[in-house]
Amino acid sequence: MDRFDAMQAFVRVVETGSFTRAAETLHMSKTTVTQLVQQLEARLRVKLLNRTTRKVNVTADGAVYYERAVRLLADMDDAETSLSTASASPRGRLRVDVPSPWARLVLIPSLPAFHERYPEIQLDLGVSDRMVDLIDERVDCVVRGGELVDQSLAARRLRDLTLGVFASPTYLARAGAPTHPLELEDSYHRIVGFRWARTGKALPYAMHRGDERIEVHGRHVLSVDDGNAYLEAGLVGMGILWLPTYMVQPSVARGELVPLFEDWRLDTMPMYVAYRPNRHVGTKLRAFIDWVSALDADSP
Repeated sequence: MDRFDAMQAFVRVVETGSFTRAAETLHMSKTTVTQLVQQLEARLRVKLLNRTTRKVNVTADGAVYYERAVRLLADMDDAETSLSTASASPRGRLRVDVPSPWARLVLIPSLPAFHERYPEIQLDLGVSDRMVDLIDERVDCVVRGGELVDQSLAARRLRDLTLGVFASPTYLARAGAPTHPLELEDSYHRIVGFRWARTGKALPYAMHRGDERIEVHGRHVLSVDDGNAYLEAGLVGMGILWLPTYMVQPSVARGELVPLFEDWRLDTMPMYVAYRPNRHVGTKLRAFIDWVSALDADSP
């Protein structure tokens, strides 16, 4: 048994959840992958995987071994690349999860430049506004807006997002233009609610002007949990929006959204790239974190 091949086969089965898919990504037969994992379990004298006809789950011992195996494989990859010209070109699969609006407006338009710079990195991109379990979902890093709730994660602060309040001309023609944020609490106005992944609830918005500070809850007939859907709901006149300014600049320029309460300010929203602190930061993850940090610093 080649211990390196067996370890790599086990890690890929865990990450894909399937012997068949693992075999495809490793360009091996399913029989070979199965035999490698069985030989590894025999050598370690523990059961690493629970197999059924429908799925493969990692055992408690297997989860511990997986974390160590990932670090060892990353160390081996770094050792190889540091001794060759490949050190300037990180390679391998990288799993990243990012917010949907940021993916559409900032990240994906810039990916051709990333691929040109790092042609051997396979980027598996999850696009969502939900909470992601980095361990259970085998994700290398996430980009998220808002305060970092999970203090067990390592993180790099990318930027502070400026927020504003906006409405469509259609909505303002129907409901009138409010002159004070507290008018949004009355029966004439509606907001579009945003359900945060951490709580599943819409949160109040804090606004301040000089020494005056208020919280606006508002009333809604629609709430969503996705940033792109939230923006679209505002564009069609479903209510008033609170959004990072980078998301609305094109819509404001085209006259599709109108800024409100421009003499009021909202607290900025921090944006982070976060990863597991015990996760080996290999060359490909380090390359992505450094690249996305520079990318977001240059974005409007």
